[in-house]
Amino acid sequence: MPTHSAIWGAIDIVARNNNMSRSGLARFSGLDATTFNISKRFEPSGKPHWPAMYTLSKVLNTTKTSMTEFGRICDEIAAHENQKPRT
Repeated sequence: MPTHSAIWGAIDIVARNNNMSRSGLARFSGLDATTFNISKRFEPSGKPHWPAMYTLSKVLNTTKTSMTEFGRICDEIAAHENQKPRT
């Protein structure tokens, strides 16, 4: 199961792979430029804010990234997270 950080990290990688900033990816996908700001990834209470399926769909469609590829990126990030030593 992809983690919160893996999904957001995968969005960042999709932006980078398409030579865009986070805000550029959001605008290119027809979303508000601040959609992918780091400050919006958690609610003020500290609760994780997960991107909506609608948002992911717009990003994947406009960048021509398959759900399989997005899932692979998430899995790679999650695997890397699991290798980090816990403090």
